[in-house]
Amino acid sequence: MAALSHLLLAALLWVPVGTLTCYGDSGRPVDWFVVYKLPAHSGPGDAAQRGLLYKYLDQDSGGWRDGTGSINSSMGAVGRSLLPLYQNTTSQLSFLLYNDQPPKSSGSWDSSSRGHTKGVLLLDQEGGFWLIHSVPNFPPPASSAVYSWPPSAETYGQTLLCVSFPLTEFLDISRQLTYTYPLVYDHRLKEDFAQKFPHLEEVVKGHHVPRGPWNNSVTLTSRAGATFQSFAKFGNFGDDLYSGWLAEALGSNLQVQFWQKSPGILPSNCSRVQHVLDVTQIAFSGPAGPTFSTTEDHSKWCVAPEGPWTCVGDMNRNQREEHRGGGTLCAQLPALWKAFQPLVKACKPCGEKSRAFSSGSPAEHMS
Repeated sequence: MAALSHLLLAALLWVPVGTLTCYGDSGRPVDWFVVYKLPAHSGPGDAAQRGLLYKYLDQDSGGWRDGTGSINSSMGAVGRSLLPLYQNTTSQLSFLLYNDQPPKSSGSWDSSSRGHTKGVLLLDQEGGFWLIHSVPNFPPPASSAVYSWPPSAETYGQTLLCVSFPLTEFLDISRQLTYTYPLVYDHRLKEDFAQKFPHLEEVVKGHHVPRGPWNNSVTLTSRAGATFQSFAKFGNFGDDLYSGWLAEALGSNLQVQFWQKSPGILPSNCSRVQHVLDVTQIAFSGPAGPTFSTTEDHSKWCVAPEGPWTCVGDMNRNQREEHRGGGTLCAQLPALWKAFQPLVKACKPCGEKSRAFSSGSPAEHMS
């Protein structure tokens, strides 16, 4: 009976060879999804108390749904999408794992000069996906041979955006990484990929864009034809991503959710045509909520209150990150905006000083 159960589980977790794409909670390929990992104590039950529950969204989900199981399960969207990294079923697989707070199992790294950026590129000869997230110490390096969620990322809220792209789009994606200047802690770049995507090889070597302009935006088209706009800046840009560039580029006011337990938090900014407000409270609809403060949430996203833009990325609004690389991925997809816009329950008005956290528990020094 145990052997039969093992075989059934293996079948459920099987990912077709050569199909590198985002996988939804349904177990089927999707063009894109967002996973919003909820803060701990955001509902009843042990999984909620530990901070392992999440909300799930894709183009066909009809809004936020409760996630399948817990975030540390290989049955959910994130775990299933990353399975090819750990199953190693194809010799054509190439990948980049980058994080300014890499897993401790990947070795010792100095990220102080690198971009404040976290993500995964997974691709083969036909295409792949870009996973942009806010999760420290994630994902495990490929050598771990198993997907897992880091205990250090259980307490606070986190966001993960996965988009499936055809192979041609990775030329522009890789160029964006030369602006964000990521710390790559694990990679495999097949020789033919290194030739096709020279920027990826430069990023792996720790190189960055050599001269200004120090910011760049590019339009990306997903495998199913959805349009995304990638915004990336190098540290020499010297300004806040949101109030210094993004709001004007999108022509929209922005409400920004970010980690507010770090030094030098930037206050809401109404000094320009487009206003940028710091979110202070988030609420999911329905009797179960949940509702939580932005100080319980390590996710990084913004939404135009009047529509139609929504962006998910990896940057905060603080003085230090004005001088670090990073970026965000934006879209005018109705399903995305209708899901994120109602989440904003309260914002900090302009003229009110933000609290600057300069000390506290180790968790408060996350980024």
